[in-house]
Amino acid sequence: MSHWSRYQPSDEVPWNLNRVVHLHRRAAFGATWTELQRDLNDGPDVAVTRLLNGSSRSEGVSQNFEELSAVIHRAAVDAGDAGRLKAWWVYRCLFTPDPLGERLTLIWHNHFATSLVKVTDLSWMFRQNQTLRRLARSNFPTLLAAMLEDPALLFWLDAPQNRSGHPNENLARELMELFSLGIGNYTEHDVREVARSLTGITIEEGVVRFNPTQHDAESKTILGRSHQFIPNDLPELLASHPSTSLRLAWRLCHEFSGENVVSSDALQELATGLRENELRIDWAVETILRSDLFFSNDNIKSRVVDPVCYLIGPLRACECFHNPPSTLALADTLRRMGLDLFTPPNVGGWSGGRTWLSTRTVIARANAIADFFQGRFHLPVIPFDLAALVARHVDCDDITAAIRFLGMLFWGGIEQSLVDSIAESLEKTADRSNQLRQIVIRLLTQPQAYLH
Repeated sequence: MSHWSRYQPSDEVPWNLNRVVHLHRRAAFGATWTELQRDLNDGPDVAVTRLLNGSSRSEGVSQNFEELSAVIHRAAVDAGDAGRLKAWWVYRCLFTPDPLGERLTLIWHNHFATSLVKVTDLSWMFRQNQTLRRLARSNFPTLLAAMLEDPALLFWLDAPQNRSGHPNENLARELMELFSLGIGNYTEHDVREVARSLTGITIEEGVVRFNPTQHDAESKTILGRSHQFIPNDLPELLASHPSTSLRLAWRLCHEFSGENVVSSDALQELATGLRENELRIDWAVETILRSDLFFSNDNIKSRVVDPVCYLIGPLRACECFHNPPSTLALADTLRRMGLDLFTPPNVGGWSGGRTWLSTRTVIARANAIADFFQGRFHLPVIPFDLAALVARHVDCDDITAAIRFLGMLFWGGIEQSLVDSIAESLEKTADRSNQLRQIVIRLLTQPQAYLH
């Protein structure tokens, strides 16, 4: 695969801190200094392998993470508290040993966008989230089939209203347009025939069932193929169409690559590889993350950071797990930044890219950074101990060394002119803790902080 050749460090494209930080910011919500140095020393093959197998985090992960996660989600569901369910997912992003797994879960949540605005049963939304996580690296037909048995998605798209003689096309249309083929690769006739094929789906006490008495059992013709299709026939039928592999390739490149980095030829080549590998998501993700294209200069800092990565990345980098913030407060902060977990804006999900940045959301980002480091995500308020963080790695009394360290921690490098500018602005600030907070706030509200 010429466009997806494996990255090999060279003088022109070295394996350096900049690329280690890029890997973790783009694929895993950032990393601590110790984790960055470990991967810098071990090289790209080992670093990517750790991400792929869910073992990239060596700090801040409790041995009973899954047990604690279960306690938090059960409390949220039992209380019917959507805010606590959102906080549970933030907890997972912060403390999971498998950040790439959570990153992929967010991707599929956006792909199969389902919202609490209509689906008010939190247990359904939780189950969908767990299904997306469990199958995040599976082959796509398996994931698609699971979503056609998911009560939250089916209720969201009015599937139970679709019965013989009275087809409802909502699920059929989104199944083709958003979940598999993409716009322009099917006809209105196909939509009607898929809707007929989906008749008979019901939800009884949270369980999806197929009722043959409400199903249109006549022959249907979909994408040129005629058969007495039932719901279970559709995942393989739609997944086998070449347009689905192209849409899947687009979805993954859209998440892991910057604007105008992946050419149409490269996208087609990845789609061809997906078809040859049974639409295996894990194969495609590994191909992308190990590629020259992913580590190219064009791809680094070429993508607007989404709110979850923007918020979780600095918290992980600054080792917030020593005194963790309120995940309820963090989830609400994400909402103000434009990403309300479990509540995508519409069936198409969040558009991403530059749409993340508006006057309101940029102000929310700046406020979030200030609030965290000033301790407002804790009750009672506890200012974050930046001095302890910096002292663990460099001379805390050397202000320029502290600025340079934090710039390397967040971005993999920092221009000397910015170091000098920040140091000069702090000359009249005597308190060391306040100096360090001002440094971080300045760094994380720079324009380049919004790109990864």
